[in-house]
Amino acid sequence: MRLTEDDRNRIADAVAKAEQATSGEIFCVLAGRVSSYRDVSLAWAGTAALAAPALLIPFGFGLSWTGDGWQAAHESTSEIIRQTLTLYALIQVVLFAVVFLLTRIPRVLRWVTPRSIRRKRVRAAAMQQFLAHGVHVTSERTGVLIFAALAEHQVELIADELILQKVDEGVWADAVAALVRGLKAGSPAAGFEAAVQQCGQVLTTHFPPRPDNPNELSDRLVVL
Repeated sequence: MRLTEDDRNRIADAVAKAEQATSGEIFCVLAGRVSSYRDVSLAWAGTAALAAPALLIPFGFGLSWTGDGWQAAHESTSEIIRQTLTLYALIQVVLFAVVFLLTRIPRVLRWVTPRSIRRKRVRAAAMQQFLAHGVHVTSERTGVLIFAALAEHQVELIADELILQKVDEGVWADAVAALVRGLKAGSPAAGFEAAVQQCGQVLTTHFPPRPDNPNELSDRLVVL
């Protein structure tokens, strides 16, 4: 999902227009992916490898017990143990590699990554951008961050301190829904435009423009 220069200008124009009627500030960020989720792939691969012996034994991949000790036709006990352990180790290594590589496929990775983990990391990434770009240091603490993560299919909206005191969090649902619709339709520019318009309407109601009304944050979309 790529943005053209015209798309970026449309979003910047939408932000500038929305901020004309409010003392609030709107900042937009679009991220391709907020995490590699390598730890998730390693966890699945490790679990599969560790579980392999227990799953294979019922199918005959093990040692048989008869009489006074471990036996197999014409082979010593130590040799059977060595061969069995070698087989298990080989299966574990192969299974670990296969599962790890399989879960590196983006669509598979998204499917095997718990939604709670994706949501937590997107939220953390959004908060990092909120702080890194100074959305939290506007003169009246009226900054709003609109953040979208494409790979995670997640949208976050973070409002600063004074906004939280005056505006119920549920009010932002329309803005989030508008952005989601645009992303689903393959039109992030339209999604951000609609979300910015919704945020502008909320901010205008609670935070009218000041006489000087300086533009404290860049109107341009940040793409990570």
